Amino acid sequence: MALTAEDIVNKRFQSTKFREGYDQDEVDDFLDEVVVEMRRVLAENDALSQKLAASEARIAELQRAGGSASSVGVSPLPTAGGDVVEAENANNLLQLARRLHEEHVREGIQKRDELIAEGHAQAARIVQEAETEHHQAKQRLFAERQSIEGEVEQLRNFEREYRASLKAFIGQQVQNLDSPSLPTSRP
Repeated sequence: MALTAEDIVNKRFQSTKFREGYDQDEVDDFLDEVVVEMRRVLAENDALSQKLAASEARIAELQRAGGSASSVGVSPLPTAGGDVVEAENANNLLQLARRLHEEHVREGIQKRDELIAEGHAQAARIVQEAETEHHQAKQRLFAERQSIEGEVEQLRNFEREYRASLKAFIGQQVQNLDSPSLPTSRP
């Protein structure tokens, strides 16, 4: 099945999680450009096909009127009203139309290939940028994680030291309570 402008317009890409992947607006803008160019090329191709069909119909009409013209060349038989000259002109016009048609088709194919190559290059660039951005974000988050883990370790050390000193203090207080009190002398 041939790709149509409507196929491009209606194409939907699957969205990704966490905003990785292609920028949807950028993809949509590019697809809009492709659709415009494709429609222009198709319209130009249709116009040339119509001109070619009209020229071929005119040649066939002239050949029927002239009686003995072939599609490759015209046998110059003198007839009334200059039909041979008209048939030769029509044949030349047909050959020119065919050459123009082939040239426009080649140009259309070349433009299509250029657009596709440009799209692939742009897609590769977008993917590369996304991968670079992802890698940088991953490194930044790793550094933040290392920093937070260091802070957590410092807090755990502080907690251990605090508990140890609190335990020692409470132990001294219990020891002071358990030891016999010295009699106080009264005057």
